[in-house]
Amino acid sequence: MRYAIFMLLLAALCSAVLAQTPAPATSDDISGMYTFLQEGEFVQINIEDGSKVTGFISRYGSLDSDKGAFLDQMFSEGELKGKQVRFKTRPVHGITYEFSGIAELGQGKKPGEEGYRVLNGKLTQVTEDENKKVTAKSREVTLKSFPSEATADQPIRH
Repeated sequence: MRYAIFMLLLAALCSAVLAQTPAPATSDDISGMYTFLQEGEFVQINIEDGSKVTGFISRYGSLDSDKGAFLDQMFSEGELKGKQVRFKTRPVHGITYEFSGIAELGQGKKPGEEGYRVLNGKLTQVTEDENKKVTAKSREVTLKSFPSEATADQPIRH
């Protein structure tokens, strides 16, 4: 009888402890910081309402007028449908980026490790010059997630 009472108390205590433990982030949440094209550049992705992709790209300028300057390009649109990720940036100095790809698990062994998540897909750089001539260059890229310690101190920009 004492054993049965002890087991009931233990079960109640375990239930109370588990109820206070926060639920882990869903495995489908790809929010976080990812590598971009060069060392020091990154993409911040936020998933809102389960499918809306918001965020920005922080990159080095490549034009004569902004060479070496750090530029932030906010997303003008973005969407997550299952594993399909798509976003487009607002133009900065005549350059816009468009990404379309798939969110997958990478080489990282557990959440929070570098490369745990990757975004594989096509990145298109669209450039409009001062004469309104538009050119587009596309390439296949793999954007790797940063370790969670690196993103914890970064402010989220809206």
